[in-house]
Amino acid sequence: MQRHPRLQPLSREHYGALKLAKLCAQAAEGDDTAIGLACQRAIQSYADELQPHFLFEENSLFPLLRDTSYQLLVEHALLDHRKLAELKDRMLPADKEVLRQFGQLLQAHVRFEERELFPALETRLDQAE
Repeated sequence: MQRHPRLQPLSREHYGALKLAKLCAQAAEGDDTAIGLACQRAIQSYADELQPHFLFEENSLFPLLRDTSYQLLVEHALLDHRKLAELKDRMLPADKEVLRQFGQLLQAHVRFEERELFPALETRLDQAE
């Protein structure tokens, strides 16, 4: 099934987020150099890619689900966004466990959005057309 046109760019961005999550998980099993480089990459990716992605969702899409039966999905996504920001803030100095948690949460968050949140959004977007 193809995503609604408004969600397609976000789904493409999810692919990059999954690659970052995998990099974090692999680096967390490596040496201090790998952990440090992955932490730097995660921090930079957060600023360049994840934060703008989250802000777009929060400002443009989540309001579509406000006061609907899907509100709990929005709350789940917002909590994930906050947790990812907190983990990003705890990555320096480089921390293996924080990097691992960031990668795991990022992967779970993308899966949640693709499997649960985006189908709910598509329902609302289709109704709005």
